[in-house]
Amino acid sequence: MTEPYHLTIAEAAVEMRRGRLSPRELTESLLARSREIDPRLDVWVTLDEDAALEAADRSTEALTQDVPASPLHGIPFGVKDIFYTKGVETTAGSKVYAGFVPDYDATSVALLRRAGGIMLGKTVTTEFAMFEPPPTKNPWNPDRTPGGSSSGSAVGTAARMFPMALGSQTAGSVLRPAAYNGVVGVKPTFGLISRYGVMPVAWSLDTVGYFTRTVEDADIVLRALARYDSNDDVSIASPAPIYSTDPKRAGRPRIGYIRQYFQDDASSEVRHHTNSMLQIFSAEGAAVEEARVPIDMHAAREAHTIVQSAEAAHTHDCDFPNRSSDYMPSTRSVLMRGINTSAAEYIGAQEIRRELRRELLKVVNRFDAVLTPSASSTAPDTTTTGDPACQWPWTTVGFPAISIPSGLSVDGMPLGVQLAAAPLQEETLFSVARWCEPILDARLSPPL
Repeated sequence: MTEPYHLTIAEAAVEMRRGRLSPRELTESLLARSREIDPRLDVWVTLDEDAALEAADRSTEALTQDVPASPLHGIPFGVKDIFYTKGVETTAGSKVYAGFVPDYDATSVALLRRAGGIMLGKTVTTEFAMFEPPPTKNPWNPDRTPGGSSSGSAVGTAARMFPMALGSQTAGSVLRPAAYNGVVGVKPTFGLISRYGVMPVAWSLDTVGYFTRTVEDADIVLRALARYDSNDDVSIASPAPIYSTDPKRAGRPRIGYIRQYFQDDASSEVRHHTNSMLQIFSAEGAAVEEARVPIDMHAAREAHTIVQSAEAAHTHDCDFPNRSSDYMPSTRSVLMRGINTSAAEYIGAQEIRRELRRELLKVVNRFDAVLTPSASSTAPDTTTTGDPACQWPWTTVGFPAISIPSGLSVDGMPLGVQLAAAPLQEETLFSVARWCEPILDARLSPPL
């Protein structure tokens, strides 16, 4: 058998059911992998080895008594350091919260534990999940950004330090790092995964997401996390959805693509790559058609920025006035912009968001999924976390989106394609992604 740390969630679950791998062995393998390569990558804020091994022993004992009810039983995971974790420091990447130890788990963390998952520790986030470049290194090239704000979660998944990790997205903080690091990233429908116990950035935008290395694994994780939570006032009150990742279910999917804005503003290499992917999907039988959105996307992006900064300023209105010098420069800039935003500007921006949602809904309802580049370029240098140009539209309208690896650039950096669908259409979205995945044949592994 391959080294356990290479296994996906689905692969590890099979090995455990067959008695060829224990949760303890998988956890030890991932911890050893972390000790080996984290000094080069800076993924971990806190690696909670003793607690992880204790949980792994309990999981191993449970396996001897019964067949696990969940495919996540015994599977380790990482947690972005804005998620509350009982008894484990949660800093949000800032000295403002240094030493803060929650007395409860965020709902998403609790659900993964309840499904049998084993928390390894807390992963690096940019400060308060905003734009300050992180210490985390891109495993494909340390001179390129890993993206943000879910930097450690994306890199650790790519580097085989854990097979899944929690992240969050307020603009592009899951889908962009997924693209830059060559993994699968999921931003579900707004409200589908509870945000309770997650430090907020902007209440009307924040969405819990996550990282895996395959679409099949992404489906497994969403089954565990998609639960109504009365503690989150935007949580969707519906029965836990049942997803199908059977590629045959989609048949030959109807794929729309939006060249306007998404490709027009992308690098020439990303445009060429995306067009090549569309041609390949068409040749494989997909019905591919271009769609346009009758709205100024650049004005809509400015509206998103206004809302994000204004709501972030409100989030920090207790700490920032007294501790502004403890905030990093780019975070201070976001908050100052929000403080200086008028009520009229904020309301106008929300109106633009509603208009964009109406127009994008007309587009996505015509297709099984809409395809765009995952990011407008490969990972840029480390002075930035990258441009969220391709991801913010789906965040601002609350539609589900998934980024899947689609190859490597001429200089050996990951590329990805992004699929989006109508709200609560994750089943169809995942089915299309599962149809695309083997055609792309791009299960990427960084040169570590």
